[in-house]
Amino acid sequence: MSLPPGFIDELRTRVSLSSVVGKKVTWDLRKSNMGRGDMWAPCPFHQEKSASFHVDDRKGFYYCFGCHAKGDVVSFLRETENIGFMEAVQALAAEAGMPMPAQDPRAVEKADRRTDLSRVMEEAVKWFRLQLKTSAASDARAYLAKRGLKPEAQDRWEIGFAPASWSALADAMAQKGIAPDLLVDAGLAARSDKRSGIYDRFRNRIIFPLRDGRGRAISLGGRAMDPADQAKYLNGPETELFDKGRSLYNHAPAREAAGKGQPLIVAEGYMDVIALSEAGFTATVAPLGTAVTEDQLRLMWRISNEPVIALDGDKAGMAAALRVIDLALPLLEAGKGLRFAMLPGGMDPDDLIRAQGAGAMKSVLDAAQPMVNLLWARETEGRSFDSPERKAALDKTLRAALQRITDPSIRGHYAEEMRRLRLDLFGTTRPFQPGPFRPGTRRNAAPSGALPSTRQSLLAQAAGGVEETLREAVILATLIHHPALIHRFETALERLDLTGEDHTTLRRLILAHADDPDLRSRITETAPAALDALMRRPHVIIAPPVRNTEDAALATLCLAEELAKLDAQRGARREIEEAVEDLGGLPDEGLTWRLSKAAEARHRSEKPDRSDATDLGEDRLALSRHLQSLIDSEVWVKKNR
Repeated sequence: MSLPPGFIDELRTRVSLSSVVGKKVTWDLRKSNMGRGDMWAPCPFHQEKSASFHVDDRKGFYYCFGCHAKGDVVSFLRETENIGFMEAVQALAAEAGMPMPAQDPRAVEKADRRTDLSRVMEEAVKWFRLQLKTSAASDARAYLAKRGLKPEAQDRWEIGFAPASWSALADAMAQKGIAPDLLVDAGLAARSDKRSGIYDRFRNRIIFPLRDGRGRAISLGGRAMDPADQAKYLNGPETELFDKGRSLYNHAPAREAAGKGQPLIVAEGYMDVIALSEAGFTATVAPLGTAVTEDQLRLMWRISNEPVIALDGDKAGMAAALRVIDLALPLLEAGKGLRFAMLPGGMDPDDLIRAQGAGAMKSVLDAAQPMVNLLWARETEGRSFDSPERKAALDKTLRAALQRITDPSIRGHYAEEMRRLRLDLFGTTRPFQPGPFRPGTRRNAAPSGALPSTRQSLLAQAAGGVEETLREAVILATLIHHPALIHRFETALERLDLTGEDHTTLRRLILAHADDPDLRSRITETAPAALDALMRRPHVIIAPPVRNTEDAALATLCLAEELAKLDAQRGARREIEEAVEDLGGLPDEGLTWRLSKAAEARHRSEKPDRSDATDLGEDRLALSRHLQSLIDSEVWVKKNR
């Protein structure tokens, strides 16, 4: 369903962000300013005691200075309720008393058709459940009892039975006035090639209803009672309701449980999901008879940032895990990963729980391995690396796997972990024995521990480089001396990656007390040491906007310039780091090109266009024009790429 232009904006206007957030948090009344819509609370997205979660009701945005969660009223409802975008919009529209926009006639017709098919599916589910109580289903009930499913559990999971008949379901549905075409389109029946009419798709099978994320019946799964049947498990065909590669068994209940803190577990089949859920692991899903697809993986990540793939501890289970890894590598994003729990002795979750109890299953899940470990195991287990050629072959294979990771940050961390594992595998060479120093030679003896004064120096503390840390200091000091400029630059300040705890603390206080006329006193009361360390830096003391607190125009120019240069410097550094990661030890022309472009970008930020053949260091007018252009274009605001 598409929404008309302006609908979301009007929704944000009508629904107060603080009223929605206020249902999930307890406001810090000492820190919050209700009249200004400036609200603070402990973050609902991570465990904390301090109030680092900020809601700006006027702008309609929230930001957490601890976990960096941010967004608007729609994203807040999506994240806290674990629901989709359209579901969040519908819930907010209902709260605001806004009618949802009308759909076009074709969309309405399609929705009506889906409603009819879903109604047919619900009637079929009811009928199959009744059949499980009949004498014809005695073997099915015995099988379920053997698997540990009591009648109450069977009812909870709506399990049914399809009789060994070619037309039992079709006849029963006809008595309810349901047309044969609807049965066929719902995937419950098929047309016969040998005679006119239709026949039931599911015969002599235990039936498992399949439901979508909103709890609507969309198809069926059936387990054969006859060992000679060609397919042990059978799902309904693709229909208007059912897309096998985009569906998960137990989707809606698992999403709800995961939203309450349960880890999302991905099992292999229906009975595994039921066994895990009945044992207390209620956030469990399963793909529907196929290998995990890209759509299913994305669906899992919408439910949980780090699903646990629980697979049988046999060769087939390991092969399935490796297929998931190959699928996931290009899709990895920061905060979105997978862990793998391999069960012992070829057991599946149902076997383990019935044999050893839920505690044994919890131990297996707690010991789940990160994906990088299985990737390493695939390339190294059972192989010998006793020659340079074999080691080089391993390096080549690992580089190829790393190149499939599109996120440069994740790729870098994977490469670092691979280097560590490689060192553990191959060991270290004989320790270097230092001899007499000769000119032109290199000594590799490690220096002794640094002096305390060295550890406390700016050089040691500047994780991103001394120059970047000094620019941060000038930006923070300028805003403290010119608090009237905070709101103009607050978006850039919120998104700034700061180095060091002191700078992070100062930023939080600047934003928290932006409207306080005595900002510096508020900061002095809370973080005197951090403020004193900032203001004692020589680079800050001589900064023009710090020395001249009356010139707001100068301070604006300096802030724009410092933010632009800082962004360019960090962009260049990131480009260089990514280029080095992509290099993988093999020189190429692409690296030279990328480094040159990174250097050009930084050069442009520090040396503006000199087409007029002037030197900005000497030409004040040219400098003024350049800085004004930075302000006009709001270079400190991160643009969508």
